[in-house]
Amino acid sequence: MGASVPCSFFFDDEPLGEPGMPALDACALCAKPLARDSDIFMYRGDTPFCSEECRHEQMQLDAICSRQAARRQLRLSSGSEARRWHQDSGKVSVAS
Repeated sequence: MGASVPCSFFFDDEPLGEPGMPALDACALCAKPLARDSDIFMYRGDTPFCSEECRHEQMQLDAICSRQAARRQLRLSSGSEARRWHQDSGKVSVAS
């Protein structure tokens, strides 16, 4: 068997995103630089924050966005049902 060559997929020097910007160098909310010797507060697996406050604020923003999306979906689904009911109720059967 020949010598194996490491797959570049597993050994990327830079993560996806901005070139030269390692993934854990700045807070995802306030962009404050994260020091190597300071605590990093993670959210959703790979999103770093400089403090519990920044992480909590992002969690609140995500919750608001989620509620708004649910309301939008509800309005769309109830609006299409109302249109369907209106179209069906407007039909008149004619007896011969």
